[in-house]
Amino acid sequence: MNVSDSFKDPELCKKLLEQLHNELDAPLRFMEVCGTHTVAIFQSGLRPLLPKEIVHLSGPGCPVCVTHESEVAAFLDLAGKDGVILATFGDLMRVPGPKGRNLKLAKAEGARIEIVYSPLDALKLAQDNPNDTVVFLGVGFETTAPTIAASIQMAKQQNITNFKVLSFHKLVPPALKVLLEDPECAVDAFLLPGHVSTILGIEPYQFVAERYNTPGVITGFDPVDILESLLIMVEQRKKGKASIVNQYKRAVSDSGNAKAREIMFSVFDIAEAQWRGVGTIPESGLIIKNEYEEFDALKALDITLTEVPQTPGCKCGEVLKGKMQPNDCPLFAKACTPAKPVGPCMVSTEGSCAAYFKYQVTA
Repeated sequence: MNVSDSFKDPELCKKLLEQLHNELDAPLRFMEVCGTHTVAIFQSGLRPLLPKEIVHLSGPGCPVCVTHESEVAAFLDLAGKDGVILATFGDLMRVPGPKGRNLKLAKAEGARIEIVYSPLDALKLAQDNPNDTVVFLGVGFETTAPTIAASIQMAKQQNITNFKVLSFHKLVPPALKVLLEDPECAVDAFLLPGHVSTILGIEPYQFVAERYNTPGVITGFDPVDILESLLIMVEQRKKGKASIVNQYKRAVSDSGNAKAREIMFSVFDIAEAQWRGVGTIPESGLIIKNEYEEFDALKALDITLTEVPQTPGCKCGEVLKGKMQPNDCPLFAKACTPAKPVGPCMVSTEGSCAAYFKYQVTA
């Protein structure tokens, strides 16, 4: 058995599950804030094996799911402009905006929209289309922001002035603070995101334990990782002393990636941001610095975010805040399915509603 397979070892998982059942002495509501964790917990089959007193909540960790309605409206407005090519990651194509419209429909109607796998693909698109303005739709968390910042630096170095970025990036720690200050969320512990933490390290999460006495465990995506993390949470709860633990040391340094943060903050400033279903969170977004404003689509193309009514009946906001399980939404698996999603949590493969649907969770 190689090292990677050892984190999926059925016998080890069985022992960890037995230990978890034995040591749990009170109900535990844990929330993961990473779309990959959402999928991993369902895909591994762990969820139905956990003690019934452990409640799994999916928080605002799916980039597509937290993209605000007004931001999707801005994407659609841009798609309708002459001389503009949108470059986007594929999972944004079907996110519903005003009146149920999305980028996939806009493309079918003639908008120039290209799916890319990296912001460097968008940069190449701009080089290949010098008479058009190529706008990369910048969504996501601290994981993707450094590479997008680097692409802006490269555009400046190479004088590719028809390359723009519409930055709607989000930062994870401020969202955790909002959740912790909402008494209706009632989160006992956080399963902290592995990918984001490769950039951030431990320090930005310390307030979770120090100020709110809530355990947080940075973990990987294999069954052993997740079970070990749950055991750490249970142990901390029993001792009554919360801390932030890095269980994912094979990938995450306690200090994170200083170079990636340097690149990110050389291009972006921290600002408030709108989160779907949560609202405006101070200091939770990234905007492009004035030094790079020629590459800022908001300024260069005079984009203004407008107030957009929430989608009627959609409960994605309540799901993202841990106040409702996806299958408690009255639209779930009826009016809202992956084939015809009403809300973004049913669109992305990392969305909790899509996971509940795929794995046929009914209770």
